[in-house]
Amino acid sequence: MNHERTEATPLRIALAFAAVYLIWGSTYMAIRVAVADFAPFVMASIRFVVAGFALYGYLRLRGAPRPTWKQWRNASAIGFLLLSCSNGAVTWAEKTVPSGLAALLCAVLPMWMVLLEWLWDRTQRPTLQVMFGILLGLVGVAVLVGPGLTAEAGQVDFFGATLIVLASLTWALGSIYGRKADLPGSAAMSTAMEMIAGGAILAIGAWATGDWARFDPSVIPTNSWLALLYLAVFGSLIALSAYVWLLKASTPARVSTYAYVNPVVAVILGWALLDEPLTARTAVAAAIIVTALVVITNQRARGKLTSAPRLESEALAPTPIKR
Repeated sequence: MNHERTEATPLRIALAFAAVYLIWGSTYMAIRVAVADFAPFVMASIRFVVAGFALYGYLRLRGAPRPTWKQWRNASAIGFLLLSCSNGAVTWAEKTVPSGLAALLCAVLPMWMVLLEWLWDRTQRPTLQVMFGILLGLVGVAVLVGPGLTAEAGQVDFFGATLIVLASLTWALGSIYGRKADLPGSAAMSTAMEMIAGGAILAIGAWATGDWARFDPSVIPTNSWLALLYLAVFGSLIALSAYVWLLKASTPARVSTYAYVNPVVAVILGWALLDEPLTARTAVAAAIIVTALVVITNQRARGKLTSAPRLESEALAPTPIKR
């Protein structure tokens, strides 16, 4: 996408950070709006297939080389983990879990990354500060979903909340696998391929559950279609392009700050626009989780960890596609 040719002026850098912070932070709210009327897998499959083919076609027209079969195979495996499993699970869970809480629960991703990197490579043993950050993050999650926390209709759905935490695990697995996989040199091309593959798998899942047979576009209200369009265009294309460009124009430590800004944006938007409850307990849990993320990412920036979780999401990296 020729990011290298765009001059990194302070204004462009500021606009790119604004896109990553605000757009990716708002995708949780857009998912919540869309799944109120769409079947989750139907919505997610349309989002990623449309965005993936649009990006793939654009890159090919600009002269990007045709990916090899091996690259398609690897991209499909990563797309399955990142989009079909992780994003699909978050999308499904947001039928019952408020968007702000979903964003906070997704923020456990760096903790999964640290633990998995340690399991894969014992030389990447976390420091005491990083372990403190992980434990602090777990405390924040416990505060968030523990007994007594209420949403619109009572206690937060424990199954949905657990599914979101596990979704971050599959995202971490896909991210680690993608680091050494044979993929195109262009991060944008890899992302396009993963969106196509992940969206196709989600479409198969929607067919297996009978969601396509029940899908009637004429009964979907305009606001849900607009939410889907926003996710495909702004969440999966514009913010992604800004993220990929920032990786070249700024430092990884600065770019990684989106990991603890996005949940705050999501909580505020969910409260302001969707009337999601913003209780003192939610605020305390958010503060604990964000502090944990700051501890972990600061240690990474100082070289205490050799590899960083690169999302959204996705966000989050083989494919930084946000939610």
